[in-house]
Amino acid sequence: MTTTSERTDTMRTRTGPRRGSGERLRLTDPKPLGEVGLLWRSTAQWATIGMFFLASIAALYFARGVLLPVVTAVVVGLMLGPLSAHADRLRIPHLLSAIVLWILVVGVFYGVILLLAAPIADWIGKAPEIGANIKSKLHVLDRPIEALNALRRAILPEDDGADKGVSFNVMDVVQPAILFITPAVGQVVIFFGTLFFYLLGRVKLRRLMVVFFDERDDRLRMLKIMNDIEHNLTSYLSVLAVINLVVGIAAFVISYFAGLPNPLAWGVLGFILNFVPYIGALLMELILLGVGLVTFPTLTQALVAPLLYLAFTTLEGHFITPGIMGRRLTLNPLIVFMALVFWTWLWGPVGAFLAVPLLIVSLVTIGHLFPSDEPALPE
Repeated sequence: MTTTSERTDTMRTRTGPRRGSGERLRLTDPKPLGEVGLLWRSTAQWATIGMFFLASIAALYFARGVLLPVVTAVVVGLMLGPLSAHADRLRIPHLLSAIVLWILVVGVFYGVILLLAAPIADWIGKAPEIGANIKSKLHVLDRPIEALNALRRAILPEDDGADKGVSFNVMDVVQPAILFITPAVGQVVIFFGTLFFYLLGRVKLRRLMVVFFDERDDRLRMLKIMNDIEHNLTSYLSVLAVINLVVGIAAFVISYFAGLPNPLAWGVLGFILNFVPYIGALLMELILLGVGLVTFPTLTQALVAPLLYLAFTTLEGHFITPGIMGRRLTLNPLIVFMALVFWTWLWGPVGAFLAVPLLIVSLVTIGHLFPSDEPALPE
């Protein structure tokens, strides 16, 4: 005589598992969570960290008007730190060394503006003529753009596709640049003021950051962090400045022999833009192309300078810079690119310049706070 449970098992064997039952999913040795409370505590901690991270990004974005010049001044001051320390060893007064270094930075800044102001002002005055000239040179793109307009009209019948051919208005580029420069005047004042007082009180600031901690090991760690930050920043930016000087000379030579106007200005611009990884070289090539379109009668002649500059920067980026930097400071290209994207999105062009220095500061600090465990050697 069969029981009720036996009849149920027989029916399941014949008909298979019922729809919606757990037997349709194959689970390998499932086990319940041992500490559910610990899971929720970890989730809450990570959520708090995430909210703090998002709030920090928002604060950096909305306070960029003040933070941007201050951070830039501190980075430049850190780069000049070894020079200030050398002046201290020579018993030069802090006030005198701060004034000399500050005047040096002001002189470099003034010289760059002096070299670039004349060609930029000349181009702004010729904006309508330049726009019409570039439009006429790019007439070869009229047919592809007309094909795109036809496709747009086919997809969106209400769009009459009135924009035909290549349109270029220099004022569309100049006006955003002016809007960027106008508030930057006040930021320049903040930058130079912060830089001067940082150089003047560098020793006291370092001492204050060290004595902030009570334990001897913590004070020693803070001192090592500050020294390594100054050393790595100075090493990186000084070597990069020499490399960029070669790039600037190459830009001057290329623009000179290609027949572009104001070759010295393009050399200075190439030197400055190459401090921004990846984007700087691309922007310089676009500028050379725009200048060539205005200067030369044909598109082929206009492509000579940007193509030569592209070839040189490719050589520099793949062989020269890695060969020199690889022995001094190694940075992961992916981390550099992500830092560049983040700080450019957050703080614009100046953020692109600060991306690598801020990355160096972060990596040095993390390296001291969370040192990697070296493998134990066999005894």
